[in-house]
Amino acid sequence: MSGLTHFDAEGHAHMVDVSDKAVTARIAIAEGYVHMAQETFDLITEGRAKKGDVIGVARLAGIMGAKKTPELIPLCHPLPVTKVSVELEPDATLPGLRLTATVKTTGQTGVEMEALTAVSTAALTVYDMVKAVDKAMEIGGIRVILKDGGKSGRYQAT
Repeated sequence: MSGLTHFDAEGHAHMVDVSDKAVTARIAIAEGYVHMAQETFDLITEGRAKKGDVIGVARLAGIMGAKKTPELIPLCHPLPVTKVSVELEPDATLPGLRLTATVKTTGQTGVEMEALTAVSTAALTVYDMVKAVDKAMEIGGIRVILKDGGKSGRYQAT
């Protein structure tokens, strides 16, 4: 299981010991999208959804999701998250919403999982809020586009 840090020498899952790692500033940015019918897109962007402000509620859900990541992902460390921002941008060419989450901390391990969880939670919230009118929505493209800090250094998607 060489290179997989969440497995010990016998192949058993375990939480990685980060106690000897340096405390550094860390950032991760993740992205994704929710593709939907044009009518659903119009409903959201015109503020006509029956459940309320879809983008505002999804933004808050994404922030909450980032903060709850270690409760959802078994081997994630609880981290002192110092910043979470979630942006949902309408994109008429999809049609749908493009989501971006930025998470920062100063700690001994990175915040990629928190950024991915923020995007995922926000996207699921969009689905939940308008599923009554569009069950065929597609959530996709969720990935880390930037990670910086720590021993492994900087990663930027191409």
